[in-house]
Parts: sequence; structure tokens; C-alpha cells
Amino acid sequence: MSLYRDEGVVLRTHKLGEADRIITVLTKRTGKIRGVAKGVRRTMSRFGARLEPFTHIDLQLHTGRTLDVVTQVETIRPYGEALIADYPRYTAGSAMLETADRLIMGEKEPALRQFLLLVGGLRALSAGEHEARLVLDAYFLRSLAVAGYAPALVECARCEGPAVRAFAIVAGGAVCGNCRPAGAAVPAGETLALMNALLKGDWPAADASEARHRAECSGLVAAYLQWHLEHGIRSLRHVEREPAT
Repeated sequence: MSLYRDEGVVLRTHKLGEADRIITVLTKRTGKIRGVAKGVRRTMSRFGARLEPFTHIDLQLHTGRTLDVVTQVETIRPYGEALIADYPRYTAGSAMLETADRLIMGEKEPALRQFLLLVGGLRALSAGEHEARLVLDAYFLRSLAVAGYAPALVECARCEGPAVRAFAIVAGGAVCGNCRPAGAAVPAGETLALMNALLKGDWPAADASEARHRAECSGLVAAYLQWHLEHGIRSLRHVEREPAT
């Protein structure tokens, strides 16, 4: 029996048989893994509550033929406790978990930067220091950048010229007037500045942005993310995208 230990964030779970559960975890060293937690749905389970989505855990598994088996679990940080009572933060966190699962396709392929981004995003949501929508959009932009899909925001995505006039998903981000394709969005300059602030982690600038620019930013970021994933993020339909009143 080959044992290994890692820390990770539970992305999702689903039932297996009468008492077991399959968990998908993004781990710090191993990457995304799927494992079986035997008997976890029984009332007397030793670690049932520790294997819920949003939970940052330290776990031990042994390698199985098809799925690895969870043998030990310790909670590092139960982010779900802070998020579940706040709808905007909970839905934003759910979209983060789904995005991490979608972006990292292969199992057991190290994805340290994606893991650190996810933990940082959940920590920021849990702390509540920034609006949930801003934290979510910052996570989307940075995780896309790590995956190699960072949008151009300051210079034209096609000619690298400085005169940005529009935002075209198919072109890779902001474009100048000469390179602007048909159907490109024309966001406010403040919206592109907000996207750039979120990508760079300039929170004073992001927190000072206006609600209308945040809403426009969220729409562009969500569209850009889903185009690159070639798949919709189901959790996004529940995220509150309108400016708070």
C-alpha cells in the first residue's frame, strides 16, 4: 500500500454507494486528485464534516487501482463556515471552486500557483474585506493568467499599440480602433482600469471603483473566462452581478 500526504481544498463531492463519497481536491503538491472517503456519510464517521467543499484540509491517502482512498483528514481552515451564511460570498466561492476544477483538467499534475490562488481567494472572501464580486473577478483574472490566458488590458492585443478602444474576447482582450473586430464591446476606460487593478492586486484602486464599472467588469470577465474554458460555469448564474443598492 503506497501512502502519501498533502494539503488541499475540497472542490466538490458526490455520493458513492450507500455510505461512501468521492471527493475532488486541489492539492498543493500533487495537483487535482479524486479519492474515496469510505463510510463518510454515516452518522458516526470520523471525518465527514471535514470533507465538505471550501474546506482547506491536510489529508493522507493510499493509492488505489482506480481511485485513491482517504485514510486521514485534519482541518486546516473551514472556509465554508464563514461563506455559507452570506449568499454573495457563498455563490462567489462556489464559482471559484468550479473554475478551479474546470481549469485544471488533468489529475495528479502539480498546480501550485492555482492552489495558492484558490486558497487566497477563499481567504479574502472569508475575511470580507472586499466586495465578493471584486474578489471573484480578481480570482478569475489571475487564474486565467496563470493558465496562460491573461487578457490584454493596457495595449492592443493584436498590434500592441497603446490606443485601446474596445474589448474583444476572440482577440485576447483590449484592442485599438484599427484592430477592433465586429461585435467587440466598448467598455468605459474606468472598467478596463478596474480589470487591470484586479489582475495586479491593486486593492485600493479596485475598492474605490464605481458600482457601474464593477458590473461592466464582471460581465466582461465572466464572458472571457467561459470563452477560454469552452464551457459555462454553472455557479455564475447564482452570483449577484448587479451593483449593490
